[in-house]
Amino acid sequence: MVTVADVRALARTLPRSSEHLIRDRVKFRVGAIVYVAFSRDEETMGFGYPKEERDGLIAGDPDLFFLPGVSDQRFNWVCCHVARLDHDHMTELVTEAWRMVVPKFLARQRLGR
Repeated sequence: MVTVADVRALARTLPRSSEHLIRDRVKFRVGAIVYVAFSRDEETMGFGYPKEERDGLIAGDPDLFFLPGVSDQRFNWVCCHVARLDHDHMTELVTEAWRMVVPKFLARQRLGR
């Protein structure tokens, strides 16, 4: 099972990433843009994800992924149940969410291509 500490350890390695506690919720952002956020109880995690691809992600594993609240569906965002998320999948999701919010050159430096 993934924890906030696991995500924190990964986020600390990502350039320009910072952690914030906003309204009792742990959030990771680059500048003012949040790319990962946990629910207050830390049982769910929201993360940046392309809107046009999220229906496919959710359909592929509806027990893990779900849409954010209606007011947040206008954003490039999707949510997951932390207890069902493995470490490798978390690493991929968090890294890709980070890549969406940093300059392309920085993402290339970190991830290649």
